[in-house]
This record gives sequence, structure tokens and C-alpha cells, in this order.
Amino acid sequence: METENQTYVLEFVLLWLSEDTGVQPLLFGLFLLMYLVTFTGNLLIILAIITDSHLHTPMYFFLSNLSFTDICFTSTTVPKMLLNIQKESKIITFESCLSQIFLYLLFGQIDNTLLTVMAYDRFVAICHPLHYTVIMNPRLCGILLLASWLSSVLYSLLQCLMVLRLSFCTNLEIPHFFCELNQVIRLACSDTFLNDLVIYFASGLLGFIPIIGILFSYSKIISSILRISITEGKHKAFSTCGAHLSVVILFYGTGLGVHISSTASHNSRTNAIASVMYIVVVPMLNPFIYSLRNNDIQQAFKKLKNILSIKGLFSQV
Repeated sequence: METENQTYVLEFVLLWLSEDTGVQPLLFGLFLLMYLVTFTGNLLIILAIITDSHLHTPMYFFLSNLSFTDICFTSTTVPKMLLNIQKESKIITFESCLSQIFLYLLFGQIDNTLLTVMAYDRFVAICHPLHYTVIMNPRLCGILLLASWLSSVLYSLLQCLMVLRLSFCTNLEIPHFFCELNQVIRLACSDTFLNDLVIYFASGLLGFIPIIGILFSYSKIISSILRISITEGKHKAFSTCGAHLSVVILFYGTGLGVHISSTASHNSRTNAIASVMYIVVVPMLNPFIYSLRNNDIQQAFKKLKNILSIKGLFSQV
């Protein structure tokens, strides 16, 4: 089979979700709508937290960072796909493909670590309420956020450097709507054993540790809640964790679905649909989950609306 070094690989061909040209306008409208909802919803969460001093707490500090990460996570893949549909082009350069892999892994891993940090925050708030402000101080919050970014950058950089060592075949069709790491590695003509080993080891380590941390935190949280004798107290404690637990289930449930579909199934359509749930649908639902039953967020939205209304009134004068 004819091969060429990766330095001469100029472009890949993305096969999208469907090769039927008649479906492309529908896909364009659907993904544009989901992207706008994701961007707007998460941006409103960030603005509401910034403008309301009552929400300047560790929990909402991490939530605002999660919303920012969700915007970036979706923006790594969807805008490029929309642009390609608009141009009726399936081409993505090798450099753009590598950048997409790096950013996709980066923001996906930051989401992973932030959800773990938020679980720890809820653990301290419910199991050690009297020491909450002392433990979750601004310095610790900054360190946890910095650690999330550093570990995610190193992980993404490692995976991209492993891709750079590969040489690729002349057939560069990716049966996906973005440059998914496993799909790109499958196109290589050189030995990919080391790449697969790094993927399984690093992904397993960085996936296993957060899950263990979340399970440990919630086991302690549930144990503490069950010891509360007042029904109203139990309900309040559960409500503070309900939104985060729902997001955790969605994130890891769809992430596990992507992993299983990519390893156990060779059906590209199944892999792509699972990825859509993970990359687009979950970040879109997160703002609704966190704001639907959260009175603090709802009040912050009202204050934000009043602020924007006043600014709009002054701009007309």
C-alpha cells in the first residue's frame, strides 16, 4: 500500500453524518440551532454569575468555568462542520485536523476534571459545612482550576505528538463530522500500537481517577444526607446536588457511549451519532439543568435582564 510521511499530508476528507446532499440543509439548520442555544445558554450562565455578587462562591465559580469550557468544547467542531456544509466542502487540512484534535481533547478533559472538582465542592459543603469557607478558599479554588488546565493541556499535547509520529495512507477519508482521534489513527499506515497504548493508558487513568473521586464524594454526600432527620433539610441537600449529578450522568453516560461505539462497533453512523450527543447535546442541556430548579440562578437571570434593559435604555438616549 502506498504511504507518505505525515509532513506531506495536506488534507483529510470528512464524510459528515450523511452523504445524502438533500439532508445537508437540514443538518446545517439543526446544528446551527443547537450551537446557538449552547452558546447563548452557557454565556447567560457566565454573565449571570459575574454580575450577581451573591453567586461569587466556589460552586458558581466552577460552574462559570464549566459553562465557558462547554462553549469552547462545542466550538471546536460544530462551526467547522457548518462552514464545510455551507461551502459544500468536506476538506480539512492536516494542521486544522491536528488543532481540532488538540482542542477537542483539551476541553473535554477540562470538563471531566471540573465535574470532579465540583463533586468535591459539594462533598465539603454537605459533609463539612462549618469548615466550607476555610477549606474551599479562593487559593484552593485557583489551584484546582489551574491543575485542571495543566493536566488537560499535557494530555492533549501528548496525544497530538503521538499523531505526529505517524505516516498516513493515500486514503484519508474520515467517517465522521470532525477529526476524532481514533478515526485519524485508523488511517495511519505505520504501526499504531504505541498510539493505542498511550490512548488506553492516559484516557483510562484520567477517566478512572475522576470517576472514583466523584463516586467517593457522592457516597459520603448520600450517607450524610440520610443522617439528616429533618425532611426539609434532606430535600434542600438533595436539590443542591441534583443538577450536578444529572450533568455527571449525562456527561459520563454519553462519553461511555462514544467509547463503546468507537471500539466495539465499526458502524461510522453509530459513532457519529454518539459523538453528537456527547459534543453538542450535553453542553446544550447543561444550562437548562443548572437553571431550571436553581432559584439563585433564576434570580441572577432577572438581575441580568434588568441590567441589560437599563443599558439598552441608555444607549437609545
